[in-house]
Amino acid sequence: MHALTLASFLFFTGLVAFITWRITRRDDHTTSSGFFLAGRSLTFPLIAGSLLMTNLSTEQMVGLNGAAFSDGLSVMAWEVVAVIALVALALFFLPRFLRSGIATLPQLLELRFDKTTQLITNIIFLIAYAVILLPIILYSGAMGLQGMLDLQGLTGIESPTVLLWLMVWLVGLIGSVYALFGGLRTVAVSDTLNGVGLLIGGFVIVYFGLQAVSGDGGVLEGWAILKESDPEKLNSIGSSEQQVPFATLFTGVFLINLFYWTTNQQIIQRTFAAKTLAEGQKGVLLTGFFKLLGPLYLVLPGIIAYHLYADQGIVADEAYGHLVFNVLPAPLTGFFAAVMVGAILSSFNSALNSTTTLFSLGFYKVVLNKDASEAQVVRSSKVFGWIMAVAAMTIAPLLAGQDSLFGYLQKMNAIYFIPILAVVLVGLLTRRVPALAAKVALVGGCLLIFAGYFIPPFDRLPVVMHEFHFVASVFVLLVAVMLLIGRLMPRETPWVHEDSGAVDLTPWRGAIPAGIVLVVLVIAIYVAFAG
Repeated sequence: MHALTLASFLFFTGLVAFITWRITRRDDHTTSSGFFLAGRSLTFPLIAGSLLMTNLSTEQMVGLNGAAFSDGLSVMAWEVVAVIALVALALFFLPRFLRSGIATLPQLLELRFDKTTQLITNIIFLIAYAVILLPIILYSGAMGLQGMLDLQGLTGIESPTVLLWLMVWLVGLIGSVYALFGGLRTVAVSDTLNGVGLLIGGFVIVYFGLQAVSGDGGVLEGWAILKESDPEKLNSIGSSEQQVPFATLFTGVFLINLFYWTTNQQIIQRTFAAKTLAEGQKGVLLTGFFKLLGPLYLVLPGIIAYHLYADQGIVADEAYGHLVFNVLPAPLTGFFAAVMVGAILSSFNSALNSTTTLFSLGFYKVVLNKDASEAQVVRSSKVFGWIMAVAAMTIAPLLAGQDSLFGYLQKMNAIYFIPILAVVLVGLLTRRVPALAAKVALVGGCLLIFAGYFIPPFDRLPVVMHEFHFVASVFVLLVAVMLLIGRLMPRETPWVHEDSGAVDLTPWRGAIPAGIVLVVLVIAIYVAFAG
């Protein structure tokens, strides 16, 4: 069984690497546009595949199913509310981003405010990716693979700690090679190939999981048993004791989703590389459709695992790996583990590619070497990328012991998500708010949320009003302060958002109807499962 699992794992991993190399081997990897923006050549299938896979990694598969193991269907908010944010990206944000001709979000803030604002935003992103994002991707991936592949049996290594370090470094090194030698188009192509495999694998696990619930009596019978035995787990409306109470959907949960899908460099970089605005909008809205299916493979398996293993002392974040290992046949376990490695790699190398883009275009070329050639900029990104990769691989194993990986990720993300979102929104929606307001909001917002999480007596606030209401309150405060500064100390001349001419800005005619359909479907899903 171990040999079959390992063989199928190696075959699928090698197949994705070979196809990616064949497709991208003649790409331009020597210029900034070619390396960081795929030469602005991405069409909607690649944009959708890359968006989905950059998001869909093991912190989702392991973390969100772990949250569902504890709280049930209400945690689907992280998937379903994301659809609203994607509609906002397609209709409001993307036309403005592509008009600017930017490669990084901080470059937009430089155009709107000034160089110092861009530099502050760059530093915030780089610290957050190094300390929060990259290590969590590697840690969750290693945890998922340990559960799926029975690595103790395969390697003969008994210590879970040694195995954790081994898997983190193995995945980290492979992901670094993809990101630092291939550039954005290599990342996008491998993401799309792995995305197909992960979607197929995700649904296969639901199929075998429901079969296990029914004792091979069929999928529909398994679903009926789940509804009858655990009805409280299938309620879309979260209670006040759960991670995502229903009221937070309209405050912090919505704002965190909005930042993640509209202003998070790791995610939106592939939309900056769109061939045209129409291609970008189609890719973003197609991603929204796939996100509607998210609860099926990112939440339902956690509920199935609860039904099957709740009495076996399984910890929430171990639930998904345990389910995969127990319900999938051996060849499919190897295939799915390969797809999971692909998911980890896609998120890791996308985050690493974005990190190096931020450093090279926003720090190296602006501060360290203003006269740098294209080759020097690309080389600096690769050197910095290896430094970040080694830092992430060192920090990742130290995350062991978190109660809920996904809850920890959202909490830490809010520290920088909320201030940057406030600054971008005010920047795009006003013309006279000055750079001073942006700097106050960026630095003050990060400090306020950090204090609310970690420094007494401020840490009582998120307990009294729920942490998602707390971060939403900080968002409102930051917007109000920026508008007040804009009223008292306005810019001398109103900002004009000029067209860079980088891409064709003709919108897709179906964008607004498709956006309306997606929003209606989100409401319908919540109504259908409201308990």
